Amino acid sequence: MLLEFRTRNYKSFADEMVFSMTPAPKQKGLDYSVLTQKAGSKDYKGLCSAVIYGPNASGKTNVIGAMDTFKSIVLRGNINNADAVSLNVAASSLELVPNCNGSAVPTEFGIRFVDNGLLVDYSIIIDLGTFLDKDYPRRIREEQLTVNGKQVFLRNETLEVQLPSVIKDYVNKSIKKKTAKMLDLAKDGLTDTELFLNNGFKSIYAQKLTAAILDWFANRFIVVCHAEDMRIVRKFADPKANTIYVEKTLTDAARAFGITANALGYKPNNDKEGEDVMLVSIFGNKLLPAEVFESYGTIRFINEFPIVILALLTGGTLVMDEFDASIHPMALMNIINIFHNDEVNRNGAQLIFNTHNPIFLDATLLRRDEIKFVERDETTGNSIHYALSDFKTADGIRKGEDYMNNYFVSRYGAIRDVDFSPILESIISGNEVAQDA
Repeated sequence: MLLEFRTRNYKSFADEMVFSMTPAPKQKGLDYSVLTQKAGSKDYKGLCSAVIYGPNASGKTNVIGAMDTFKSIVLRGNINNADAVSLNVAASSLELVPNCNGSAVPTEFGIRFVDNGLLVDYSIIIDLGTFLDKDYPRRIREEQLTVNGKQVFLRNETLEVQLPSVIKDYVNKSIKKKTAKMLDLAKDGLTDTELFLNNGFKSIYAQKLTAAILDWFANRFIVVCHAEDMRIVRKFADPKANTIYVEKTLTDAARAFGITANALGYKPNNDKEGEDVMLVSIFGNKLLPAEVFESYGTIRFINEFPIVILALLTGGTLVMDEFDASIHPMALMNIINIFHNDEVNRNGAQLIFNTHNPIFLDATLLRRDEIKFVERDETTGNSIHYALSDFKTADGIRKGEDYMNNYFVSRYGAIRDVDFSPILESIISGNEVAQDA
């Protein structure tokens, strides 16, 4: 369960941005939106959903991109560039990360989550140089891990390893007690660009704890930074070689969504590199590639639905850019309500997405602390992030308010008047002058 994500000096976020999934104080109503998980002797509460609003180019996607970039760094274990694996190029080409208007100030990432009885808070501060400075000598300035409120290690100019009793079941069995020799070995084997978590800490101190943390990042922190990243067919089961496999789960869901074909399935695909199967629409004993026959919205839904199922089964945190693109609001409402339904969302899954659709600005659907905004300063170009719950009730933001109307009259900010008339008038006028000449 994600409780908090933090970043600083990531693209348009020059200052610290804290994205909180912890319920705000004094928020009443819609208690089904609040999840509870235990870590140690304490219960921690988290929101099961959040929606991010803001105008185009405000930085909404940068919130999700920062999560994806941090996840990528943690999983590969270093701050070197990597081969591009997604449309979020900054995740693999880190020279794109720093704010383009700033000097060489450090970039920061941090995350706080609960998983399997552990409250994990992990953060890094890294020197990446200035925007587009690919040859800058990168280094990890600080790296810190705490579990259940106890510091496990702190790496800055020196290296401190604590191994508190809260992680005793995760410490390597060969360790009877900490020794100076172990610490020296950990220091000697650590380079400026390597994460201590994945390297010395894992091999010398606590392989099991590192594996648990990396497993959460890999399998329960599900970040889709660009909708186009769902091009690869995601399936519930693998078809047998040279056979067509009818996928009943997707077919049932797609029928509720409104597919035209009799069924959906997969067939072996030798044409597209990286995709071993092709999604097909089945008509009796005939079939067509689904992308040829079904609408773009249907294909989007078919690709999204297995990810939603994955999050619900694993209790994962699903973070998605343009979750609602080309999908009818009624279908989206139902998916959100599923995350709010304790009988279905038994494992405490979370859904975070950005949108331009105002239909979710509804006091009966989402709590004020679940409605987030991103706004960009027109002078500096820097983004800021805040929640509807940050507005005091003295400002008139009360339960039952018409959030949608208030948003469109710019009561909450994060909206921009757009007028293309002067540009079009200039073009048309110039064209008329040219024709007269």
